[in-house]
Amino acid sequence: MNINAYVNNTKISNELQKNSVEVENKGTNFLDTLKEKLDDVNDKQIEADNLTDQFVKGEEEDVHKVMLSTQEAKLSLELAVQIRNKIVEAYQEFNRMQI
Repeated sequence: MNINAYVNNTKISNELQKNSVEVENKGTNFLDTLKEKLDDVNDKQIEADNLTDQFVKGEEEDVHKVMLSTQEAKLSLELAVQIRNKIVEAYQEFNRMQI
């Protein structure tokens, strides 16, 4: 009895190939994901501005809600800037590569 013998199971290999094709077809585009996340950052900025305006007008009384929204918008913008910096840095690194 050979324990290390390879048994070719075509059912398993067919399933693996089928799953890999499905994953490739369902993959999202990097540009679409980046645009979606930047839209989220923009939405947070708009929401923070609206809450601040409502607070100044006296329509919003919860100062904690306004401050949390403003801080969340600030942090999301800082994260977006850092991601942009990393993308630019990676692009510059690719340009410096010799082929």
